[in-house]
Amino acid sequence: MEKKSVMYEQLYRSLYRIRRVEEEVARIYPTDKIKSPIHLSIGQEAVAVGVCQTLKPQDIVFGTYRSHASYLAKGGDLKKMIAELYGKETGCAKGKGGSMHLIDVHAGVMGASAVVGTTIPHAVGYAYALKLQKKSSIVVTFFGDGACDEGAFAESLNFAALKKTPLLFICENNSYSIHSPQQDRHAKPDICGRAIAHGIPAERIESNDVLEIGKRVGAAVDKIRSGQSGPLFFECMTYRWMEHVGPNEDYDFGYRSRSELEPWVASDQVSRIAQLLDEEARREVENTVETEIREAFDFAEASAFPPSEELYTDMCENPCG
Repeated sequence: MEKKSVMYEQLYRSLYRIRRVEEEVARIYPTDKIKSPIHLSIGQEAVAVGVCQTLKPQDIVFGTYRSHASYLAKGGDLKKMIAELYGKETGCAKGKGGSMHLIDVHAGVMGASAVVGTTIPHAVGYAYALKLQKKSSIVVTFFGDGACDEGAFAESLNFAALKKTPLLFICENNSYSIHSPQQDRHAKPDICGRAIAHGIPAERIESNDVLEIGKRVGAAVDKIRSGQSGPLFFECMTYRWMEHVGPNEDYDFGYRSRSELEPWVASDQVSRIAQLLDEEARREVENTVETEIREAFDFAEASAFPPSEELYTDMCENPCG
């Protein structure tokens, strides 16, 4: 029972931390202090937390433009993340990348990208390199259902299966590519079936249940790490509560309804895991997280913008030669 209590506290800290960070980002965004577009993960936290709890520090994750959750769940530096959103030189990408280009190599968080689907082949290549080097680390690539429409997705599935790479494909299926529902984009909306067709075992997790995700993905991680399996694929059904990009809701846009949201709110994993803790433990987690968040935003506010000469650093000196 004590072991479970510790696990629940860890899960709640991660879930609550992501939720509250993004709520603060949404609150501050209209002031124009945050200098980049934001794609919030509110409602989708359980996927990143459930997956990343199964990983080791040396494991690697690749995210998308909506990667606040995976960045934080894997251990990315919060102060550097907020400073990056502010465009400050102390940010994780020196203030040059913003919300869609988070990176923390020391935490195993490789660079995210604003271009849909582009980090999937990056993850495959990284996993193949690990295999060639005979390392025990594994790679996870997070992507949305919209990324499955990209050619790089099919190419990556094929190469990963062919080379039996130590890789987990995690599709965060929130049913929409911006405003386009999946059923309007696919004659047969079976993403797992596409992975299976390429020779990769695939499972669909319907529940958005952080405990179920952790259990099922944890078993897959063990198989890959022990060499029993090459790449494995999970389609995790989830739901984005806020608009595609920005701090607001969008249920008056006409492409989805508030009634569609309601069951996801009813099964909110932040609230659910909170109820598994005693009040004292819950308050301690929340107080610690709130202090950390205040310190991160204070750090971003106090940091300087990059000097003008930074415009010419970190560039290809001779891209043609």
